[in-house]
Amino acid sequence: MTLSRARVPATGVRRLTTTLYGYAFLDDLVLLYPVYALLFADTGLPLWQISSLFALWSLTAVVLEVPSGAWADTVSRRRLLWIGPLLTAAGFALWVTVPSYGAFALGFVLWGAGGALGSGSLEALVYDELERLGAAERYARVMGRTRAARLLGTVVAMGLAGPVLALGGYGAVGAASVLACLLAAATATRLPEHRVPGAGKGRTRWSATLRSGLAEARGDRSVRRALLLVPAVTAVWSALDEYVSLLIRDLGVADATVPYLVLLVWAAVTVGSLFAGPAERLGTRGLAALIAGAALALAVGAGVRTPAGIALVGLAFAGFQLAEVLADVRLQHRIEDARRATVTSVASLGTELVTLVVFGVYSLLGASLAHSTVFMILSVPYLVTALVLGRASGRPRNESPQERARTQ
Repeated sequence: MTLSRARVPATGVRRLTTTLYGYAFLDDLVLLYPVYALLFADTGLPLWQISSLFALWSLTAVVLEVPSGAWADTVSRRRLLWIGPLLTAAGFALWVTVPSYGAFALGFVLWGAGGALGSGSLEALVYDELERLGAAERYARVMGRTRAARLLGTVVAMGLAGPVLALGGYGAVGAASVLACLLAAATATRLPEHRVPGAGKGRTRWSATLRSGLAEARGDRSVRRALLLVPAVTAVWSALDEYVSLLIRDLGVADATVPYLVLLVWAAVTVGSLFAGPAERLGTRGLAALIAGAALALAVGAGVRTPAGIALVGLAFAGFQLAEVLADVRLQHRIEDARRATVTSVASLGTELVTLVVFGVYSLLGASLAHSTVFMILSVPYLVTALVLGRASGRPRNESPQERARTQ
């Protein structure tokens, strides 16, 4: 029996997505997420050392983001996707076996390096495989569900961390986190990859890919606009999510209630990711309206200072998550295959840099203002982004009918 031509792509897409969703879930099923700050404090680290660890983590991502993307365009992307979780597992093992500032610092470097290897590599692999199967139009839906799988892994990890910590302490939590990373690495080896990297894999090939990728980002106006949109819709809300628990605690609710309201926010974000496929039809004007609506929900939700307002914050985050996926879709449609991971990593680098700026701004504003006020102020950049997008959608552009159909 032979499969029909339609059946072959369907089977290939199913294999890709099933493995992808499992990988994404396991990659974020890290029970150390909600308790690693407690581990650092219980080891005796003062606040300034804990803050320096977070800065080192971000700095590692900034330094390695673009070089790792260029590397992913010259070697097997699947290989980088299974190496990344192994590096992270090694870092977590260090944390719980020899807890000390040096071990924590090295662990964050390994975690940042592992994340950098996967950033850009995953998006490029998925897009190229879908394009090979004639299903590139499914990219938004697939990546939206991938984000939902990651968020589900985070939510499950948050739910399991407390009981596991109570039963076996930090050692048990660390062991569970290492196991999840090892399972993620094993799952990544099952991802399909039909792309054949170029024969030149040495320094010249790597550096040439990096230069050409950066040149594409600088020289192609449509690529540059799509690239800048990614940090514009991603950086602020991804920084704000670190402060959600503080925003909730300022409402005066019991500490035991805080985790449940945080879960409410992330449940909304998870559901929002599932609408990425249908939302791709919004076009530029629709995307601008989505961002503006999410910004208003963020400002109002933070400003009312009630649990109902936190639900609005969750709705706003869901809108930003959806916009983040759609911004990635627009970028992938415009990149040449040979430099896909490099340019995607440039966008991720921009996000990391802007996120660091947002952390600094939040620290300055939060020194004298309530968390709710800071959240309201930081909704303004999204209104500006929505305005710029809305105006850009009305300007004529020199682009193909196919590209115009995707973006209008």
